[in-house]
Amino acid sequence: MAAAARVIAIAGNSTAAASSCLLIKTPFALQRCSNGLRFNNVRRSSKRLFSCNAIYNPQVQIKQEGQPETLDYRVFFEDTSGKKISPWHDVPLHLGDGVFSFIVEIPKESSAKMEVATDELYTPIKQDTKKGKLRYYPYNINWNYGLLPQTWEDPSLANSEVEGAFGDNDPVDVVEIGESRRKIGDILKVKPLAALAMIDEGELDWKIVAISLDDPRAYLVNDIDDVEKHFPGTLTAVRDWFRDYKIPDGKPANKFGLGNKAANKDYALKVITETNESWAKLVKRSIPARELSLV
Repeated sequence: MAAAARVIAIAGNSTAAASSCLLIKTPFALQRCSNGLRFNNVRRSSKRLFSCNAIYNPQVQIKQEGQPETLDYRVFFEDTSGKKISPWHDVPLHLGDGVFSFIVEIPKESSAKMEVATDELYTPIKQDTKKGKLRYYPYNINWNYGLLPQTWEDPSLANSEVEGAFGDNDPVDVVEIGESRRKIGDILKVKPLAALAMIDEGELDWKIVAISLDDPRAYLVNDIDDVEKHFPGTLTAVRDWFRDYKIPDGKPANKFGLGNKAANKDYALKVITETNESWAKLVKRSIPARELSLV
């Protein structure tokens, strides 16, 4: 029933009024604010040229279990009754007007490799492991990094535009280029600007470059050319960072499709639409979930 309700919500989003960022048919309450999304408090508003309605529900809170940088550490999302919800499945993707929810897993200028645990109940955020040891990047990541909820890169689907690579079985990644350092579990309203088609050990691992609407320069950037103008060198820096971060561990550099260049906003929106459709098939069980949690 929960999976079916989520799919109904997708259909409702497609008919949302263009004049607002109200999300139709979701379990979240609505409150007007002009900046980032968070469940447990509201960021101070500031005057921007771009503003819209934001989703905010004070009855949903982030709960940490265990100590950071331990194997047991988890960041859950819960309501006031103590019922857990999934940041991957239950946070709405579409907010209207080309704006999307973005969940922060890794704050900028940090190195602990945090991720939504797609194979655990309620998909909490945890630190990734390898051979029983916590994983860290060899150096800090320079942007806020996380996922688009209600998206999924289907590992059974070959992308003919990106060397026939199959999806990596994860939600779509986001690189948020704004100036503020966010916190694990923050939910921001972002607008996509570009897309990079990273190929990691043969798997397609999209990186959507986006900016939070509360960033002071958000109104200046609406597509890839604006990023080059107002954030010069950033797209190259993002590509090179993800290309090279495994080299210190003795692994080869990652590759990129689409001519080794970033694609524009329209292409990024295409990626988001396609992976949202794949997620919808997943939660409807049209595609085998295997080890993935749909709760």
